[in-house]
Amino acid sequence: RGISSDQRPKRPLTAYFRFLIENRPAFREKNPEASNLELIKKLAGAWKELPASQKQVYEEARKTDWRRYGEQMAAYKAQLTPAQAAALKEERRKQLAKRRSIRAKRELNLLGKPKRARSGFNIFLSENFQESEGISPVAKLKKLFDTWQKLSTSQKQPYLQLAEDDKVRYENEMKSWEAKMIELGREDLVRSKKQRRKKKPAETAKQAETAKASSGGNKAKLKKSEE
Repeated sequence: RGISSDQRPKRPLTAYFRFLIENRPAFREKNPEASNLELIKKLAGAWKELPASQKQVYEEARKTDWRRYGEQMAAYKAQLTPAQAAALKEERRKQLAKRRSIRAKRELNLLGKPKRARSGFNIFLSENFQESEGISPVAKLKKLFDTWQKLSTSQKQPYLQLAEDDKVRYENEMKSWEAKMIELGREDLVRSKKQRRKKKPAETAKQAETAKASSGGNKAKLKKSEE
Protein backbone atom coordinates (compact mmCIF):
# COMPACT_ATOMS: atom_id res chain seq x y z
CA ARG A 1 0.00 0.00 0.00
CA GLY A 2 1.31 3.43 -0.92
CA ILE A 3 4.01 1.99 -3.19
CA SER A 4 3.70 1.14 -6.88
CA SER A 5 6.05 0.04 -9.63
CA ASP A 6 5.98 3.65 -10.91
CA GLN A 7 8.11 4.59 -7.89
CA ARG A 8 10.67 1.93 -8.77
CA PRO A 9 13.99 3.48 -9.97
CA LYS A 10 14.25 3.49 -13.75
CA ARG A 11 16.90 1.34 -15.38
CA PRO A 12 19.72 3.42 -16.96
CA LEU A 13 19.88 3.87 -20.71
CA THR A 14 22.41 1.93 -22.75
CA ALA A 15 25.27 3.87 -24.33
CA TYR A 16 23.57 3.56 -27.75
CA PHE A 17 20.18 4.90 -26.58
CA ARG A 18 21.89 7.74 -24.76
CA PHE A 19 23.57 8.65 -28.06
CA LEU A 20 20.21 8.50 -29.88
CA ILE A 21 18.46 10.81 -27.42
CA GLU A 22 21.28 13.37 -27.36
CA ASN A 23 21.74 13.52 -31.14
CA ARG A 24 18.18 13.05 -32.43
CA PRO A 25 17.28 16.81 -32.35
CA ALA A 26 20.35 17.76 -34.42
CA PHE A 27 19.70 14.99 -36.95
CA ARG A 28 16.03 16.01 -37.18
CA GLU A 29 17.05 19.62 -37.87
CA LYS A 30 19.38 18.49 -40.67
CA ASN A 31 16.81 16.04 -42.11
CA PRO A 32 13.37 17.67 -41.61
CA GLU A 33 11.72 15.59 -44.34
CA ALA A 34 12.97 12.23 -43.06
CA SER A 35 10.52 9.79 -41.50
CA ASN A 36 11.14 8.49 -37.98
CA LEU A 37 12.39 5.20 -39.40
CA GLU A 38 14.79 6.93 -41.78
CA LEU A 39 16.03 9.13 -38.93
CA ILE A 40 16.72 6.11 -36.72
CA LYS A 41 18.65 4.47 -39.57
CA LYS A 42 20.79 7.58 -39.97
CA LEU A 43 21.49 7.71 -36.23
CA ALA A 44 22.32 3.99 -36.16
CA GLY A 45 24.77 4.52 -39.01
CA ALA A 46 26.36 7.46 -37.20
CA TRP A 47 26.76 5.38 -34.02
CA LYS A 48 28.38 2.57 -35.99
CA GLU A 49 30.94 4.98 -37.47
CA LEU A 50 31.57 6.78 -34.16
CA PRO A 51 35.21 6.43 -32.99
CA ALA A 52 35.77 4.13 -30.01
CA SER A 53 37.04 7.03 -27.92
CA GLN A 54 33.74 8.91 -28.34
CA LYS A 55 31.67 5.78 -27.68
CA GLN A 56 33.61 5.36 -24.46
CA VAL A 57 32.20 8.67 -23.19
CA TYR A 58 28.65 7.28 -23.46
CA GLU A 59 29.77 3.98 -21.94
CA GLU A 60 31.28 5.71 -18.90
CA ALA A 61 28.08 7.70 -18.40
CA ARG A 62 26.15 4.41 -18.47
CA LYS A 63 28.42 2.89 -15.80
CA THR A 64 27.97 5.94 -13.57
CA ASP A 65 24.19 5.70 -13.92
CA TRP A 66 24.28 1.98 -13.13
CA ARG A 67 26.12 2.60 -9.87
CA ARG A 68 23.54 5.24 -8.92
CA TYR A 69 20.75 2.88 -9.97
CA GLY A 70 22.11 0.15 -7.68
CA GLU A 71 22.07 2.50 -4.71
CA GLN A 72 18.55 3.71 -5.49
CA MET A 73 17.27 0.13 -5.88
CA ALA A 74 18.75 -0.88 -2.53
CA ALA A 75 17.00 2.05 -0.82
CA TYR A 76 13.75 1.31 -2.66
CA LYS A 77 13.70 -2.38 -1.65
CA ALA A 78 14.60 -1.57 1.95
CA GLN A 79 11.34 0.34 2.47
CA LEU A 80 9.13 -2.50 1.19
CA THR A 81 7.26 -4.88 3.46
CA PRO A 82 7.25 -8.59 2.42
CA ALA A 83 3.66 -8.18 1.16
CA GLN A 84 4.58 -5.11 -0.92
CA ALA A 85 7.64 -6.85 -2.33
CA ALA A 86 5.50 -9.86 -3.34
CA ALA A 87 2.82 -7.63 -4.91
CA LEU A 88 5.37 -5.65 -6.91
CA LYS A 89 7.08 -8.86 -8.01
CA GLU A 90 3.76 -10.15 -9.34
CA GLU A 91 3.08 -6.82 -11.07
CA ARG A 92 6.51 -7.00 -12.68
CA ARG A 93 5.85 -10.59 -13.83
CA LYS A 94 2.60 -9.52 -15.52
CA GLN A 95 4.33 -6.57 -17.23
CA LEU A 96 7.06 -8.84 -18.62
CA ALA A 97 4.48 -11.40 -19.76
CA LYS A 98 2.57 -8.65 -21.57
CA ARG A 99 5.75 -7.44 -23.30
CA ARG A 100 6.61 -10.99 -24.38
CA SER A 101 3.09 -11.40 -25.77
CA ILE A 102 3.38 -8.14 -27.75
CA ARG A 103 6.78 -9.18 -29.16
CA ALA A 104 5.40 -12.60 -30.12
CA LYS A 105 2.44 -11.01 -31.95
CA ARG A 106 4.76 -8.65 -33.81
CA GLU A 107 6.94 -11.57 -34.89
CA LEU A 108 3.94 -13.54 -36.15
CA ASN A 109 2.74 -10.50 -38.12
CA LEU A 110 6.17 -10.15 -39.73
CA LEU A 111 6.11 -13.86 -40.61
CA GLY A 112 2.71 -13.41 -42.27
CA LYS A 113 0.64 -15.69 -40.04
CA PRO A 114 -2.95 -15.88 -41.37
CA LYS A 115 -5.60 -14.01 -39.44
CA ARG A 116 -7.91 -16.16 -37.33
CA ALA A 117 -11.33 -17.04 -38.65
CA ARG A 118 -14.05 -14.61 -37.62
CA SER A 119 -17.22 -15.59 -35.83
CA GLY A 120 -20.67 -14.78 -37.18
CA PHE A 121 -21.02 -11.99 -34.62
CA ASN A 122 -17.64 -10.48 -35.58
CA ILE A 123 -18.69 -10.35 -39.23
CA PHE A 124 -22.01 -8.76 -38.25
CA LEU A 125 -20.11 -6.28 -36.09
CA SER A 126 -17.67 -5.23 -38.81
CA GLU A 127 -20.50 -4.68 -41.30
CA ASN A 128 -22.64 -2.55 -38.99
CA PHE A 129 -20.21 -0.78 -36.64
CA GLN A 130 -19.76 2.44 -38.63
CA GLU A 131 -23.51 3.00 -39.09
CA SER A 132 -24.37 2.05 -35.52
CA GLU A 133 -25.53 4.78 -33.15
CA GLY A 134 -23.51 5.35 -30.01
CA ILE A 135 -21.44 7.98 -28.28
CA SER A 136 -18.42 5.74 -27.75
CA PRO A 137 -17.05 2.53 -29.34
CA VAL A 138 -18.03 0.65 -26.18
CA ALA A 139 -21.61 1.93 -26.42
CA LYS A 140 -21.77 0.91 -30.09
CA LEU A 141 -20.43 -2.53 -29.27
CA LYS A 142 -23.02 -3.07 -26.54
CA LYS A 143 -25.85 -1.90 -28.80
CA LEU A 144 -24.78 -4.21 -31.63
CA PHE A 145 -24.38 -7.14 -29.24
CA ASP A 146 -27.94 -6.62 -27.99
CA THR A 147 -29.16 -6.42 -31.59
CA TRP A 148 -27.33 -9.65 -32.47
CA GLN A 149 -28.89 -11.43 -29.51
CA LYS A 150 -32.38 -10.46 -30.71
CA LEU A 151 -31.85 -11.66 -34.31
CA SER A 152 -33.70 -14.79 -35.34
CA THR A 153 -31.84 -17.91 -36.47
CA SER A 154 -32.72 -17.19 -40.11
CA GLN A 155 -31.39 -13.61 -39.79
CA LYS A 156 -28.12 -14.87 -38.28
CA GLN A 157 -27.68 -17.62 -40.87
CA PRO A 158 -25.93 -15.51 -43.59
CA TYR A 159 -23.32 -14.39 -41.05
CA LEU A 160 -22.88 -17.88 -39.65
CA GLN A 161 -22.36 -19.22 -43.19
CA LEU A 162 -19.73 -16.56 -43.88
CA ALA A 163 -18.04 -17.60 -40.63
CA GLU A 164 -17.95 -21.24 -41.77
CA ASP A 165 -16.42 -20.16 -45.10
CA ASP A 166 -13.84 -18.13 -43.19
CA LYS A 167 -12.91 -21.21 -41.14
CA VAL A 168 -12.14 -23.08 -44.36
CA ARG A 169 -10.05 -20.12 -45.57
CA TYR A 170 -8.15 -20.02 -42.28
CA GLU A 171 -7.38 -23.74 -42.23
CA ASN A 172 -6.13 -23.72 -45.83
CA GLU A 173 -3.94 -20.68 -45.26
CA MET A 174 -2.61 -22.11 -42.00
CA LYS A 175 -1.58 -25.39 -43.66
CA SER A 176 0.44 -23.48 -46.27
CA TRP A 177 1.92 -21.14 -43.66
CA GLU A 178 2.89 -23.99 -41.32
CA ALA A 179 4.58 -25.84 -44.18
CA LYS A 180 6.60 -22.69 -44.83
CA MET A 181 7.52 -22.38 -41.14
CA ILE A 182 8.77 -25.99 -41.11
CA GLU A 183 11.00 -25.17 -44.10
CA LEU A 184 12.36 -22.18 -42.16
CA GLY A 185 13.08 -24.35 -39.12
CA ARG A 186 10.34 -22.75 -37.01
CA GLU A 187 8.50 -25.91 -35.96
CA ASP A 188 7.79 -24.15 -32.63
CA LEU A 189 5.16 -22.06 -34.42
CA VAL A 190 3.34 -25.05 -35.91
CA ARG A 191 0.20 -26.31 -34.19
CA SER A 192 0.25 -29.81 -32.74
CA LYS A 193 -1.74 -32.57 -34.43
CA LYS A 194 -4.02 -32.57 -31.39
CA GLN A 195 -4.90 -28.92 -31.99
CA ARG A 196 -5.49 -29.44 -35.71
CA ARG A 197 -7.72 -32.44 -35.14
CA LYS A 198 -9.71 -30.88 -32.34
CA LYS A 199 -13.31 -31.86 -32.93
CA LYS A 200 -16.28 -29.57 -32.77
CA PRO A 201 -18.47 -29.84 -29.63
CA ALA A 202 -21.49 -30.87 -31.70
CA GLU A 203 -19.55 -33.66 -33.40
CA THR A 204 -18.14 -34.86 -30.07
CA ALA A 205 -21.60 -34.95 -28.48
CA LYS A 206 -23.05 -36.80 -31.47
CA GLN A 207 -20.26 -39.40 -31.38
CA ALA A 208 -20.73 -39.87 -27.62
CA GLU A 209 -24.44 -40.43 -28.12
CA THR A 210 -23.78 -42.95 -30.89
CA ALA A 211 -21.22 -44.78 -28.76
CA LYS A 212 -23.66 -44.88 -25.86
CA ALA A 213 -26.41 -46.30 -28.04
CA SER A 214 -24.01 -48.85 -29.48
CA SER A 215 -22.85 -49.83 -26.01
CA GLY A 216 -26.43 -50.25 -24.89
CA GLY A 217 -27.16 -52.50 -27.87
CA ASN A 218 -24.10 -54.64 -27.20
CA LYS A 219 -25.10 -55.08 -23.55
CA ALA A 220 -28.58 -56.17 -24.59
CA LYS A 221 -27.14 -58.74 -27.03
CA LEU A 222 -24.75 -60.04 -24.36
CA LYS A 223 -27.58 -60.42 -21.83
CA LYS A 224 -29.72 -62.29 -24.36
CA SER A 225 -26.82 -64.57 -25.20
CA GLU A 226 -26.24 -65.40 -21.55
CA GLU A 227 -29.91 -66.26 -21.12
